[in-house]
Amino acid sequence: MLSHEDNELLSRVGKDTPMGTVMRSIWLPLCRKQYLEAGGTPRRMRLLGEDLVAFRAADGRVGVRDEKCPHRLCSLALARNEGDGLRCIYHGWKFDVSGEVVEVPTEPADRAKDFAATVPKRHKPVREAGGIVWVWLGEEEAGTFYNWNWLDIPDEQIEIRVGHAACSWLNGLETALDTAHVGVLHTNAIEDDTYIHKTDTLALSAEDKAPHFEFEMQPYGYREAALRNLGDGSKYLRLREYVMPFFSYIPVGPRDNDQLLTIYVPIDDYHSAHWDIRYNLVGPKKLTWFDGFDLDDYAPVMGNMDNLFHQDREAMKNGSWSGLPNIRHEDIAVGVSQGAIPDRTQEFLSSSDLSIVRARRMLLKAAKAAAKGEPHSIDPSIDMSELRAIEEVLEPGADWRVLQP
Repeated sequence: MLSHEDNELLSRVGKDTPMGTVMRSIWLPLCRKQYLEAGGTPRRMRLLGEDLVAFRAADGRVGVRDEKCPHRLCSLALARNEGDGLRCIYHGWKFDVSGEVVEVPTEPADRAKDFAATVPKRHKPVREAGGIVWVWLGEEEAGTFYNWNWLDIPDEQIEIRVGHAACSWLNGLETALDTAHVGVLHTNAIEDDTYIHKTDTLALSAEDKAPHFEFEMQPYGYREAALRNLGDGSKYLRLREYVMPFFSYIPVGPRDNDQLLTIYVPIDDYHSAHWDIRYNLVGPKKLTWFDGFDLDDYAPVMGNMDNLFHQDREAMKNGSWSGLPNIRHEDIAVGVSQGAIPDRTQEFLSSSDLSIVRARRMLLKAAKAAAKGEPHSIDPSIDMSELRAIEEVLEPGADWRVLQP
């Protein structure tokens, strides 16, 4: 369990909070690139408790800034998207993608230019990569960008989904780090060959529901091997990479199969964006997820605690374990059910939670360092190009470490 103080330390992400400081020292995924149409409607966004507006100018460049116009605080989500920037409909002030005020029609012409130079820019550094619009919310100069190995692959080799959940980012991350639940919560996927996310070896998660964990600490976080005994001396391995603070590679097949990177970004203290980035480095991805769902927020159709996430109790009587239709639906349901910010003083942890405990310790160390003004974040220039997760059966006596990049 966590103390109340430590739980608050990890869960609160607003400005001037320690964990908020940690997260403002890295590039954050804001939205899929397709969410912003050139010359289209400005989008209201919220990240780390900050209200933003994002837009794509007619020339394709993206701008992200505080939602409120600095003049009289009218929402720029109502603004006109005109050529190279947004024009506030209230008084006609126009802001380009870099945040500069380029027109102030309510000021006399002879002083408008000088006045415009005094208006706070309040824009955010932006970068497009890997089909995602990334944003920098820190006060300091934007830092080094990641070198993930999927940033430049063709569209047919990558698929991106995001869902907004009514719970803390930590709920989502800890669900991802909890590999022991795979053989229980996701029983439907194990038993149904048509189930989304089905892999050839996933069923082995149910043969030994109490995995043995081994860890290797890394400069970006840790590498976790979850090993399950199969009875003949072989072991079922689920090898993940955890990258501070909220990136987790999920095993979905052998080394050269599809890869799945999940990201759990705080929208605010009580809501989070759950990202799934599925890709294949050598060819088209093998599975398509969530056909018919809104790619920019798949979660609303899943329901909420008021309707128990549309859980099908009749299906449960007839063999369905969870009564929920897919793995992501199950993960979001249990995460939200814990409460927006769970009272982790009431937990009673077990040996299956070692990965979660390790991650909490690392996050707490970073947050407490940030609170003291000390170095607190991983070096983003660390080479992450070889990171991947692996799901594989090891022959008797084989060492999982030989599978490392």
